[in-house]
Amino acid sequence: MTGGSLGLRTGSYGSLQLQQIQNGFPPILQTTPPPLARKPSKVLLASREKERVLPFVCRFLGRKKVIMLLLVVLALLVFVSNSFNVNKGMEDKHDIKITSTQNTMKGKDANRALLTPPPHLHTESFTVVHGNSPPLAHQCENFAFPPPPPSSGRKRSGPRPCPVCYLPVEQAIASMPSSSSESPVLHNLTYVYDENPTRTERHGGSEFGGFPTLRQRNDSYDIKESMTVHCGFVKGNKPGDQSGFDVDEADLMELETSHEIIVASAVFGNYDIIQQPTNISEFSRKNVPFYMFIDEETEAYMKNSSVLGNSRKVGLWRVIVVRNVPYTDARRNGKIPKLLLHRLFPNVRYSVWIDGKLQLVVDPYQVLERFLWRQNANFAISKHYRRYDVFEEAEANRAAGKYDNSSINEQVDFYIKEGLQPYSEAKLPITSDVPEGCVIIKEHIPITNLFTCNWFNEVDRFTSRDQLSFSTVRDKIMGKVDWSINMFLDCERRNFVIQAYHRELLEQMPPPRPPRVVIRRTPALPHVIISVKTPPGKKRGRGDKKRHRKVVAVSRDNMQF
Repeated sequence: MTGGSLGLRTGSYGSLQLQQIQNGFPPILQTTPPPLARKPSKVLLASREKERVLPFVCRFLGRKKVIMLLLVVLALLVFVSNSFNVNKGMEDKHDIKITSTQNTMKGKDANRALLTPPPHLHTESFTVVHGNSPPLAHQCENFAFPPPPPSSGRKRSGPRPCPVCYLPVEQAIASMPSSSSESPVLHNLTYVYDENPTRTERHGGSEFGGFPTLRQRNDSYDIKESMTVHCGFVKGNKPGDQSGFDVDEADLMELETSHEIIVASAVFGNYDIIQQPTNISEFSRKNVPFYMFIDEETEAYMKNSSVLGNSRKVGLWRVIVVRNVPYTDARRNGKIPKLLLHRLFPNVRYSVWIDGKLQLVVDPYQVLERFLWRQNANFAISKHYRRYDVFEEAEANRAAGKYDNSSINEQVDFYIKEGLQPYSEAKLPITSDVPEGCVIIKEHIPITNLFTCNWFNEVDRFTSRDQLSFSTVRDKIMGKVDWSINMFLDCERRNFVIQAYHRELLEQMPPPRPPRVVIRRTPALPHVIISVKTPPGKKRGRGDKKRHRKVVAVSRDNMQF
């Protein structure tokens, strides 16, 4: 309670004089008149009548009953009085809260109303931003993370999501830039085509990647206005057409369709279960296609499970079946759509990539606004939730058996010879060398396309653990041009995607226990012992020497006391 509310409460219980003074009226002065002889008033007579009645009531009911009755009446009066005080106090407190909230609903308190994605579309109007117009004012301008909850004493292991302030969908749509971001230095990027690629070096990658040499690798970091680099799909007419990683003719036409935004994912080797996006606005359902790449093994499983039909649609996902995959390792095949979406979709402005084990739970426009447009970035990826050093990441991969240790050692040794150092504060404002690469948010412009091309070439040349090569590619490009990557917190990533288990882990898990059925027994009904006596005036017969007691079961409903 505030002092103001206390004043209101005490004022309501003041004397008549105090109330009159507060209302601006002069007080009524009470003086003692001289004693005068006068007739007894009616009030006095009534009190004498009560004095005569009380002894009669006490004699009729008994003193104890009268005292109990008075105590009950007194308790009832106290209860009613306290209830009135509490209700009045709550009204005063509510009024004060409303006033203070209107005055202080700025900054953090106002922003925390948007910590979770809106469950439905807002109907408020919005203004479209064009060109270099000032950004829309919104509730997230002064958003800050709330303080961590107090420790409960129990140890909670593992990462957790944290609050993220998203704009309403309409405002997120309106904040999309009307033109593409400018690519620093590099303006024209083309790709190598070679129908007969030949390996000339030990670490030359694969046929699908074109076996780029170390010299070609170094040239790919010499940023110029126009460049031609290796970026997969070196054979065939175009990506997906006799190039390895081939798709049907209908899907080829779909890949060439122009889109502002796409969401893409992949499941190869029947490794994951497709997760359906949720909280997607009607506008995004109509205008943002969701593409899911699968291989023939996954296709067969989905058809046998009646998940995939002739429509090639599974919920929101438009399924694209890939044939003639270039690698025997399903993890490597998954890196192709993950890192080379700009090759598969040449007419797309923005893409949101999520791994097949993830479920998107926030509208893609809100995700792009939060991590690209609001940050004035064109590439965003989350940091690893625990590790930020490549050497630590390599050791964790060896310990977990993610890849054979010799290949990991060769890759790290190669980077050390190029100058790789453990992460230190000297790299600030860069805060991490290790991404959590299951989500990539990207604007398709030449500099970001070059980054993912060179990143794929590292994955093709060395291990498929893309976390090991990420910082090497990033630092080489950032050393040549003014460009950076938005590496946001992993807990923020966990706010808009939910991670599921891989299929093999789900199959190894024991089935869930059946729900526990609690059977509640009805308590035994009470027994009333009725003693049957011989009515007065009736003699006992010979068979009435001894009357037994009858035990009768009485239900609760019929029991009377």
